[in-house]
Amino acid sequence: MLMELTTIFHALKEWAVAVNALESGKTIMLLRKGGIHERGGRFQLAYQQVLLYPTYEHQQSFMLKAEYVNLVCPVTSGWHPETIRIGSWAEITDILPVADESIVSDLLLFNIWNEYFISDRLKWKARQPLYILLLRTYKLPQAQYIPYLPEYGGCKSWIDLDQQVSLQGSQPVLSDTVYGQLVETIRGIIGDRLYATSC
Repeated sequence: MLMELTTIFHALKEWAVAVNALESGKTIMLLRKGGIHERGGRFQLAYQQVLLYPTYEHQQSFMLKAEYVNLVCPVTSGWHPETIRIGSWAEITDILPVADESIVSDLLLFNIWNEYFISDRLKWKARQPLYILLLRTYKLPQAQYIPYLPEYGGCKSWIDLDQQVSLQGSQPVLSDTVYGQLVETIRGIIGDRLYATSC
């Protein structure tokens, strides 16, 4: 159930190409294993409502479906924009751990990545599941631009911004009906094959 938030400063870092896809309704799905600096090195759900913070340094076009490849501009190691565009926020409605490559492959239609990305992520830290996050995304009435701070860097999923961002006037990218149907379809594909985890 969506909480009545008016401002937020918690953020989830994700490839800019994925944030753009969430904002345009092309996907509701993110795939995560966990950032290097996260506790235990594994993904954990820190917040349910988050701003979507676009990152650029680690985007790899060869891990994306063909229609998304040209949306990635290579940058040098350590590069980041001086100001970060925050155009949306999301409620993470589902977090579904899976370890079977066939399950994730069956979900290719619903995300922006290709088979190589899926295989690579499943093999990295093979004893840990791949977490499928389903996000109900809301666009801000106007994008906010915040100064980049050094503490926003590094391989971590969650950050707290130095300032609050107002959510007033936000509009859902997808209708209740469309979002609900997508979630139901994805859950149907996964079925009872969720990976047992204590996270």
